[in-house]
Amino acid sequence: MPVLRPSQALQLWHQVTLAEVRGLGADLNLRQAAILLTVYLEQPPHTVRGLAAKLGVTKPVISRALDTMGVMKLVSRQRDPSDRRNVLVRRTLEGALYVERLGDVIIAKAKDLPI
Repeated sequence: MPVLRPSQALQLWHQVTLAEVRGLGADLNLRQAAILLTVYLEQPPHTVRGLAAKLGVTKPVISRALDTMGVMKLVSRQRDPSDRRNVLVRRTLEGALYVERLGDVIIAKAKDLPI
């Protein structure tokens, strides 16, 4: 795999974010995208408390992001049956399809990068 120069990496990020903003799907901010990718790329279980610790933010910050992503059906939340104090963050079919499509956009935009 070729190593990107910083300018190429930024150009790729720019092209992907433009494609996302111009697209018809969910338009996530960076915090929401970080949460979503953590949930889908790292092994579960995921909790609000754990996501807050990982991202270095408070639980209310995670909860607000999850509220928005829940409306978009990208994630769901459920009380942990073994410890009712914890809230589990779960993957959804819509979220899995979103992440897969995002990966496809990144691949397509990377192919367009000048060498």
